[in-house]
Amino acid sequence: MSAPFVTRFAPSPTGLLHRGHAYSALLAYEAAQAAGGTLLLRIEDIDATRARSEFEAAISEDLAWLGITWPEPVRRQSEHLDDYEAALSRLAADGLVYRCFRTRKEVAQAMASAPHGAMDTFRSAPLPAGEEAERLARGEAFAWRLSLDAAHVRLGGFEDLSFLEEGQGPNGESGLIGARPELGGDVVLARKDVGVAYHLAVVIDDALQGVTHVIRGCDLFEAAHVQRLLQALLALPTPVYRHHRLLAGPDGKRYAKRDRAETLQALRVAGLTPEQLRQEMGL
Repeated sequence: MSAPFVTRFAPSPTGLLHRGHAYSALLAYEAAQAAGGTLLLRIEDIDATRARSEFEAAISEDLAWLGITWPEPVRRQSEHLDDYEAALSRLAADGLVYRCFRTRKEVAQAMASAPHGAMDTFRSAPLPAGEEAERLARGEAFAWRLSLDAAHVRLGGFEDLSFLEEGQGPNGESGLIGARPELGGDVVLARKDVGVAYHLAVVIDDALQGVTHVIRGCDLFEAAHVQRLLQALLALPTPVYRHHRLLAGPDGKRYAKRDRAETLQALRVAGLTPEQLRQEMGL
């Protein structure tokens, strides 16, 4: 008997929702309804410098306006840092992560000076034990990075890693996809001042919440490659992925918070109904 269909909508409370968020949330909700399953709401608030309680309240209001329901309690990442720290400790004990003391600027410079230019992804290695101890003693900031080299050795290669794509990636990718985690380089899994980064938190959350299907925009398609690697290293289940197209405005640019896309709150004030919005988005 197959597991119940469980998906999630996982916004960050760093701004108000816009049409693109509504499209993704409605697709996930309707998929759950069609399968007799559940849509979970998860608040990804690990960025404490930008997350705001008023934005979280607005998210709930917007989703309710769209007609979306979800079970309580809602998982907030900021309340589960111990889960992520435990996973990071496992990876560290297995020699799969290392402390990287380079600043973002130094990483960018290293990538730009690589043989093939700035398109190369960042790869490095642990510092010698003595140098690392000295830098730690001085209180220098560092990031925990996943070591692709160590992961490759641990798994005996990445050839057997794959995930099922029921939607489409940005270039039409679908079906059984061979994972290529090397495309992301040695990704950051945590920082000294933050505790956890996106990839690790998402993988742990999906596993703990029993998520069977990840429905999200195709801008996150490449994230599935490194997340599949983390699932293998941590012996976690792999969900089915359904990446969808991104909505764009009249100017051809996709809706984004940073571009101050028109918010759902503003659309409500202007008198737009959820039914009209759904028709506009082709749902």
